[in-house]
Amino acid sequence: MVEDLSVRLKAYEGRPAVLGGRGKDPVNAPMIRHWCEAMGDTSPAYTGPGAVAPPTMLQVWTMGGLSGHETRAPAYDELLALLDDAGCTSVVATDCEQEYLRALRPGDEITFDSVIESVSERKTTRLGTGHFVTTRMDVRVGDELVGTHRFRILKYAPAHAPRTPAPTPPPSTTPAPQERPRRPRPVVNRDNSGFWEGISRHRLLIQRCADCATLRLPWLPGCNACGSAAWDTVEASGEGAVYSYVVMHHPRFPAFDPPYAVGLIELVEGVRMVSNVVGVPCDKVRIGMPVRLEFARCDEELELPVFRAVEAGVAGRGFEEGVVSA
Repeated sequence: MVEDLSVRLKAYEGRPAVLGGRGKDPVNAPMIRHWCEAMGDTSPAYTGPGAVAPPTMLQVWTMGGLSGHETRAPAYDELLALLDDAGCTSVVATDCEQEYLRALRPGDEITFDSVIESVSERKTTRLGTGHFVTTRMDVRVGDELVGTHRFRILKYAPAHAPRTPAPTPPPSTTPAPQERPRRPRPVVNRDNSGFWEGISRHRLLIQRCADCATLRLPWLPGCNACGSAAWDTVEASGEGAVYSYVVMHHPRFPAFDPPYAVGLIELVEGVRMVSNVVGVPCDKVRIGMPVRLEFARCDEELELPVFRAVEAGVAGRGFEEGVVSA
């Protein structure tokens, strides 16, 4: 049965996912400005008469928006339906790769085709068992290939976290509560270990370049302003505001209880970080809302920085809604 499914999935490799796609808008200065403002990118290459688009905007010009594209080929939908029928009903984006062949300029008209490049054999991951599906998009201006975009998803059947079995209670008693799955651990490496050491001491540490004094968060091995590898740290005051946010409803991972708010927090020091917004119902979170740092205990090993809304008189579900690692 598994082998038969793999053969059927492999038959989709090389088949088109999109044919004759066309960007809904030409490359344009307003979208470039919005992107640069959101990313905090102040490069002069993206402004003025000779401006080009940031290379990493490649996918932006191919997006279909809420109405989608009319040129999507049936093979891709058929492939996803086949995986759904096999129980792989959940999906998570895993990674993307982009190659830039020339800079895009305002006025360029984008066309693109997409192909199902590969479907993996059956894989077992911590999320569940399924198949990795990779598509490759070729982006053109006229007949000129200007870039490629590979996008990989995992289509999987969610794994059910093991539960600690409770003894069978007498008929007149309430069943013992099941053990809650542990939250995912943050990835700690030599470049960010100092950040997590600070968190363990209830200190939110920001890297500061020893040469140009530029602050950076998340931590990086070198300064993104001057390239210097020398740095020290400053402790954040903990005050900030919601710069942007999303409310997570799906997927329902075992360790999280959606819905919960994940915010991009702009600290008063000028840097931004991703964390939960707590202390207010998730549907009441707003851009510009003032927040204050606190530390939430997840379990005996893990403590995470979160940001509590400081609006007076607002109460709601707090940390228990779910915490993501910065």
